Amino acid sequence: MQHRHPLAPPPPEPSAVALDKAVNRLVGRAMHDYRMLADGDRVLLAVSGGIDSLVMSWLLRHWQRKAPITYSLLAANIDMGFGGDGPRLMEEQFQLLDIPHLIERTDFGVKAMQAENGKSGCYHCAKKRRNRLFELAREKGCNKVALGHHKEDIIETLFLNMFYSGNLSTMVPRQDLFDGNLALIRPMAYLEKEQIRALGRAIGVTPVPNPCPLSEESKRGTVRTLLTDLYRHDESIKGNIFAALGNIKHDYLLKPTADRP
Repeated sequence: MQHRHPLAPPPPEPSAVALDKAVNRLVGRAMHDYRMLADGDRVLLAVSGGIDSLVMSWLLRHWQRKAPITYSLLAANIDMGFGGDGPRLMEEQFQLLDIPHLIERTDFGVKAMQAENGKSGCYHCAKKRRNRLFELAREKGCNKVALGHHKEDIIETLFLNMFYSGNLSTMVPRQDLFDGNLALIRPMAYLEKEQIRALGRAIGVTPVPNPCPLSEESKRGTVRTLLTDLYRHDESIKGNIFAALGNIKHDYLLKPTADRP
C-alpha cells in the first residue's frame, strides 16, 4: 500500500479532479460508438481492486455528475477467498470514491485452485466470478455491468484467442447478453494503460494487491510480454493492431472454396 509523507499536502478529492481532455474525449467516443449508457440505466461496476476497475468507477461517477441522462451505480467486489486485507482495503477505496458498493466474500478462488489439480484454476475462477456478477446484476435490478478493460486488454485477448484457441476474436466494448436483458460495457476500451495509471495517480486511488498465487503466471502475462517488446520496437504497432480489429478483409481470410455457397 502506498503511503503519503505526513507533511505532504493531501491529494485532491476525487470529485474535484479535472478529467484530461484527451481521456474525456476517448471515453466519450467509446460511449457514443457503442451506445453504452442510456437514461434510467442501473449499472453494476465490477471492481477487482486493480487500478483499471478503480479508475473506471471514478470515471462513471464523474460522468454521472455531468451527464444529460440519469443513471445509477453500484460497485461490486467479489473477494475470491485467498485471505489477506483485501476487503478492508477495498472498503477504503470505495469510501474514497464515494460510491455505493458491496463486498462479497466467497471461496471461489480456493475451490478453483482445487479443480483438476489446479490445471484450469484460472478458467474456473473467472467463470465463477463472472456468473456471480451476472447473478448480482439480476438481484440488484441492474441492466448493465461495467468492466475496466482497456485498449491493451482488447489487443491481448485477440492474441490469446489466436495462440491458444485458434480463432480470431476479442472482447468487445459492448456485448448484449440474455436476450438483451443485460449488457457488458467497457467504457475505457479506447484508453491505454498509461492514461489510466496517470488518472489513478491524479485521483489518489490505491490498487488493492491481488492475492491469487497464479496472478503473475497467466497466459495473458506471456502475451503481454511479447506485445510489449513489439511496441518497444515500433510505437505504431499498438494502434495498427487496434485499428485492424475494425478493418477486417473477409475475402483475405482462410475459407475453403468447397464451403462457399
